[in-house]
Amino acid sequence: MFTELVRKIRPFFWFLPGFLLWAAFPPMGERMDCLFALAPLLWLSRREVDAKIVAKRWFQSGIFFWIATLSWMPAIVKNGGPWPLVVLGWFALAAYCALYFWLFGWLSAAYWRWAKGLDDHVETQRRRGRYGLRVLGILVVEPVLWCGLELVRSRFLGGFAWNQLGVVPVNSGFGAPAALGGVYLCSAVVMLINGTIAGIAERVWKPERSGFANLKRWGPVETVLAFGLVWGIYAANALVMRIPKHHPDCLKVAMVQRNFPCCFKAQDENPYQIYGRLLDNMAMLKPDLVVLPESAMCEFGPVDQQGAVRFAEWIREKTGAALLAGGSRYEGGKIYNSAALYQLPATNNQLSVYDKVHLVPFGEFIPGDKLFPALQKLAPVGSCTPGEVKLLPFLAPANSQPHSANYQLLTTNFLGVAICFEDTDSALMRKFRRNGAKMLFFITNDSWFSDSVEAEQHAWQAVARAIETGLPVIRVGNSGVTGTITPAGKATWLLGPTGKPLVDRQGTMMDKIGISSTPTPTIYTSIGDWPLGIAFALLIIALILVKYRHRYE
Repeated sequence: MFTELVRKIRPFFWFLPGFLLWAAFPPMGERMDCLFALAPLLWLSRREVDAKIVAKRWFQSGIFFWIATLSWMPAIVKNGGPWPLVVLGWFALAAYCALYFWLFGWLSAAYWRWAKGLDDHVETQRRRGRYGLRVLGILVVEPVLWCGLELVRSRFLGGFAWNQLGVVPVNSGFGAPAALGGVYLCSAVVMLINGTIAGIAERVWKPERSGFANLKRWGPVETVLAFGLVWGIYAANALVMRIPKHHPDCLKVAMVQRNFPCCFKAQDENPYQIYGRLLDNMAMLKPDLVVLPESAMCEFGPVDQQGAVRFAEWIREKTGAALLAGGSRYEGGKIYNSAALYQLPATNNQLSVYDKVHLVPFGEFIPGDKLFPALQKLAPVGSCTPGEVKLLPFLAPANSQPHSANYQLLTTNFLGVAICFEDTDSALMRKFRRNGAKMLFFITNDSWFSDSVEAEQHAWQAVARAIETGLPVIRVGNSGVTGTITPAGKATWLLGPTGKPLVDRQGTMMDKIGISSTPTPTIYTSIGDWPLGIAFALLIIALILVKYRHRYE
């Protein structure tokens, strides 16, 4: 009876890896779970003969993971989103992302069939696999397959670079490899550890069914090689990356989390009064720059019009600082989601504007709406137009002494500004860095998903960008997470009464940011994703050739 019960509930076991992987991210944040969450599925890929069954189990865990991960999407219903479309979008996006789990399962199972000699079309199926191919599969094939699919998901169809596997170690103090190969190299490390644990399980549980002779004898070798490779990755990063600890210049940045509604509803209190109250303490600390979140200037009009400029003048009079804030802009009948830098000193009141490049599909535009204007009515904030990659030049006082007698001595620091979803785009951040950015500013409006875990998940993505580029990051969110991140990935968040990042409440924060006059570019900034892309493409070609080679033979 018990055996029959186990047989019936066994299919539900394959939801467990998805649950453990989800638990590694916010809201639970059980970071260690990521090191073994996928091990059962990797074990199945190596043991199961039928690739279709393997792919099905991977999809099963993937759909659970993504539905749970994206559970913040229904929060938009209370902010005006029609619930049928919101729910449809939630499950459609989850199913799309789970397809990458399915594809990994199918490809990995195909590789292991070949490694064990099951696709050689010989009379006997007792041929034992070649142990060298097993080691290759654990050390190279599985990590490259997983990271390559993460890369495709992050770039294909506009890209959904959210919660890559490497985001967990990046936010756990073990994200140093991101300076070499981006968050994808951290994902490879996590996958390598999962694969090693799966290999240990193979040696313990019926090793004769593994398809490889002498597994128990030679198995420890693959474990030593795997952990040696992990150690080598971290050692290589420590050898080539040197983050300067002392900076000749510092910038005092005041971050203001206004917490206005996403739909810009009328407020009971005048916005000048709200900002006045929030900035009272900041003014005493004499900041160099005040940063407001995305859409903050929408209460005062387009960023380049009189209402917004007047508000920036008021900020300058109150704090003595320049202002960086997000808002909308209109030019030639086009709508832009922009960030404006209102400069100091007062005698040089120049305005620098960055227009968002990476727009959110179905949020800031509807695919094809430029060809079919009728679709533009479906965009929640109107059909926006992408801008061009550019930096904002900030004139900071030399040696950061804005109130000294040497105020006229100015240094130019170029700021890279990312708006909302752009902070997940590692390619865009690398362009900022290569173009000369010395600091990165991420401004976002997470109030669309207020009272949900989206804000904290969103903030986790930003930590990877700091390590990848080797630049300090200043992040300001509306109903989101506000704080600073060092080039080494150490985050300092604006905290609430419970000790967790402040979300859905007003708050302010001040920090002094060190600026290197000649920041050393990271390896990842220089070479980008080309090594991973080439390795992934070659692996797919090799799997295709192996699959169909018997036809040519």
